[in-house]
Amino acid sequence: MALPPLLHLRDIRLRLGSTQLLDGAEIAVSPGDRLALVGRNGSGKSTLLKIAAGIIDADAGSVFVQPGATIRYLPQEPDLAGFATTGAYVAAGLGPGDDPHRARVLLEGLGLSGEEHPDNLSGGEARRAALARVLAPEPDILLLDEPTNHLDLPAIEWLEQELGPLRSALVLISHDRRFLERLSKSMVWLDRGTTRRLDQGFSHFEAWRDQVLEEEETQAHKLARKIVREEHWLRYGVTARRKRNVKRLAGLQELRKRHRERVTAPGTVRMAASEGDASGSLVAALEGVTKAYGEAAPVVRDFSTRIMRGDRVGIVGPNGAGKTTLLNLLIGKLAPDAGQVRLGASLQMVTLDQNRDSLDPGTTLQDALTGGSGDQVRIGGEVKHVIGYMKDFLFLPEQARTPVSALSGGERGRLMLARAMATPSNLLVLDEPTNDLDLETLDLLQELLADYGGTVIVVSHDRDFLDRVATNVIASEGQGRWQDYAGGYSDMVAQRGRGVQAKARAAAAAVAAERGVEAPRAVARAKMSFKDKHALETLPARIAQLEREIGVLQKALADPGLYTNDPPGFAARSNLLAKKQAEREAAEEDWLRLEMLREELEG
Repeated sequence: MALPPLLHLRDIRLRLGSTQLLDGAEIAVSPGDRLALVGRNGSGKSTLLKIAAGIIDADAGSVFVQPGATIRYLPQEPDLAGFATTGAYVAAGLGPGDDPHRARVLLEGLGLSGEEHPDNLSGGEARRAALARVLAPEPDILLLDEPTNHLDLPAIEWLEQELGPLRSALVLISHDRRFLERLSKSMVWLDRGTTRRLDQGFSHFEAWRDQVLEEEETQAHKLARKIVREEHWLRYGVTARRKRNVKRLAGLQELRKRHRERVTAPGTVRMAASEGDASGSLVAALEGVTKAYGEAAPVVRDFSTRIMRGDRVGIVGPNGAGKTTLLNLLIGKLAPDAGQVRLGASLQMVTLDQNRDSLDPGTTLQDALTGGSGDQVRIGGEVKHVIGYMKDFLFLPEQARTPVSALSGGERGRLMLARAMATPSNLLVLDEPTNDLDLETLDLLQELLADYGGTVIVVSHDRDFLDRVATNVIASEGQGRWQDYAGGYSDMVAQRGRGVQAKARAAAAAVAAERGVEAPRAVARAKMSFKDKHALETLPARIAQLEREIGVLQKALADPGLYTNDPPGFAARSNLLAKKQAEREAAEEDWLRLEMLREELEG
């Protein structure tokens, strides 16, 4: 018997100006739910979440909250005004009986001391403080609007680990596919003002969505309805692009193979003869490059790499590791203190900045694309009408005169992409290009990069995006050390045995490795954290539960008739078994590590 919902939004309707934004939307959140709310930029996801949080009122419909249920809401742009410190801001979110110690533990886990002044915070630091504020009370329902925006990889992975065992029901809005895959159990798709629900995780969502759209299109043809061409392309073009992208995977694998053949060992790149540089095949070559600021330790130390035409290079590392410095060295904007940087001939570079600072808020979308001159743009030597080019980037014709200031964050991101692609170039430099982009636009960006004939250098915290795009990844190893790995982010993790670590942990691990000391012993603390103690106490029960689930799956798969009678069911159980076995192995490793740490500290 299903549990009654803690929160139920029914038949929600809201009009903004002439647009019917929500037209019968519905969300039901029960205890323990892990809901992902997905939809295109501008579809009303954030608005629906604000209605659920009681921040704005709908024009019609009902909002039911179970009496006594607690709700916490994480906005896209947290406001810390009026608070002296981040600690005071987080403490203000606690209710009677909430543990203030947990608030401190969360701030520490997110890399904050609690003494930071709000006026001095970056966007990522403000987001971390806001996360600590909503997580500390452990509410019945957590409403999280783009929680991974402006977070680096260590913070994103920390958040995944924190949310995983949390008792709170979750409603997530996120563009991060890997984040959604790991946390979601049900999907709510907001499309054209209404919602559809799928009681499966994100890994099943896109295939289901495409099937729904294809069935809708078929039904529309049967009824002889006319579908506006722009809307048809916007909604059904995504499916076709994804099918084409399957073929492009083979090309990406071939590029990765070529990169692996160039690399003789991790971080050591075979340098080709300089006579080949004039051909244009070389984009950049760094040899023994070191860069420091003042008397501080180098942020890049004795690094060598070679980037060839057609490479897609991802740069990853925690905030403060020096990603921007390395990027500027690669493109020649910064001179090294030692070593040599060589750039290829005839480079035409276009840069996409993550803050969209080059967009004039007062200009219209059309003028931003044409430079204010006429109604045409030149793409790859061909002239194209601006309306047709807008459609390529999922804009509607009636948006041509829309000012940039009225565009959503995702729409501004698409506009930046459109402008970048309209500028002749053979080198694209992308700094956090996936920020604020919805899933459809991410598909579009991946297609654009697959078709792009030049070279791409991208700084990103989006693991799935790097897996889909990068031919090699340059990762921070701490202490100014950088390593070049063939393949995407997952390939890098497989080669180095871990993902991107927070700056302090990476530095400690690097020092420990140089001294031949095990990293955990090198970073041992005087006492175990609250989170480690909790994990040590709860992991045995988690391992036992996983073993029971694995036993059930193994028993089902042992049935010889399962594969014959239900091939999809057999495949689903096989995949789930592998996932559960991996979870059990990870849990056992965590328990062993924590038990050894406890014995060491007590000894």
